[in-house]
This record gives sequence, C-alpha cells and structure tokens, in this order.
Amino acid sequence: MKAGCSQLKPAVLILVFNLCFYGSYQVTDLQVCELCSGAVLNGTAVGRFCSSSAGRIEGRCCLRNDNTSDPELIIGLDLSNCFLTHVEDLQRASTAVMIDLSLNPIVNISEAAFQGFIELNYMILPEDIFCPGGNTSWEKVEVKKGNRFCEGQKDTCNQTGQLSMTCPENSLCAPYGPSFFECSCADAYHGYKCLREGEFPLLQVFAPLGASTFVISLLLWLTQRRKAEPL
Repeated sequence: MKAGCSQLKPAVLILVFNLCFYGSYQVTDLQVCELCSGAVLNGTAVGRFCSSSAGRIEGRCCLRNDNTSDPELIIGLDLSNCFLTHVEDLQRASTAVMIDLSLNPIVNISEAAFQGFIELNYMILPEDIFCPGGNTSWEKVEVKKGNRFCEGQKDTCNQTGQLSMTCPENSLCAPYGPSFFECSCADAYHGYKCLREGEFPLLQVFAPLGASTFVISLLLWLTQRRKAEPL
C-alpha cells in the first residue's frame, strides 16, 4: 500500500500543478479587463461594437461570445477615463479589434505596446497622443471632440504577401501590429535568415531530444521506485 501511495504522489502533484497553472492563466488573461473599475457601457464606442459583434461584456472588455472559439478571446477593450498616464503592456488584449484609451492623462505610450495586435482596426486616443506607428500606419486618422481616431490598420508588408525587401531573401513578410512586421521562411527554406534550403530536419533534431527525455524519465522512475520499496 505504501508503494502504491508513493507512486501516485508524483502524478497527483502534476495534476494539481496543471490545474493551478491553468486556473491562474485564465485569471491573468482577463486581468487587463480589470485595470480600472466599472464595465463597458452600451452607449460607448466599444459598447456599440460589442453589441453589433454579439459579444459578451466582462469588466472593461468585450469577449467573443461563441462556442466555436476561445471563450476568453478579447475583441474590444475600453480603458477610457481610467486615469492612465502610461500604456506599456496590454498584450493580454492582443486580439482586440477596437481599443478606447480616451479621457486619460496619458503622457507616454511604449513603442512596443501594440506589437502583435494584428487584428486592431480602430483606436480612440487623447487628442495629443499620436496613433501607434504614426499616421502612415493607418488608413484614416481624424481628430475631433478632443479625441484622436485611428482607423484601418495598414499592412506594413503592403498587402503583397510575397517576398519582401524588408525581410531576408527566401522569407515572407507578415504584419505584426501598427508599423511592425515579422519574417518567416518561405517553403523549402529554414535556418538562420532562411539560408538553408530543403525540409527542416525533424528527425535529426527531435530524435536525440526524445531519447534523452526518455532516459531521464526512466532514471527518475527507477529512483522513485527504489524510494517506494519497503525497508
């Protein structure tokens, strides 16, 4: 009986760790929705967007409300009138289509604050704050009623989807947020700066890794088994 209990302990600990990690991840993922008090109001820009998108309001966020995708996917973020002075890390809302930061005494927005926000298509900012990436990163920039409106994020890669001068040879350019882009190797190329031609050597890379993982796991199992043996 003691041996059985000892063998079960590692599995139970792993299960508990996974449950705690998953739960904490979900909580952290929506912390951006609680950056200030209150909830998204129906009459606001994000509120109207959320209603037209059949979304679900959670604090200051609008979540995609369907059963076919991630139920915690943030598509709208309303942080207006939250007394924010700096905007640095909103990566938990990188899937947002609309963000409202108006009515805040913002003095600085980090250049990388919206890196990875490829879905972002509409922003409302205080009048004296420029659109992320500058005016050239947006189809339309307008200032009215004390706010700056940034609409229609432009594709940094010029929407070609082909080989780009901004990326190394044999690579493809893809948008990665206002004024940002990322490069990925074209088909049949891999490695540093996509200079190696041919398929990625999966067997040569992962076979030794898998073998070493198996050996380590076996040694750990034998060690646990010896400890579990009765004296």
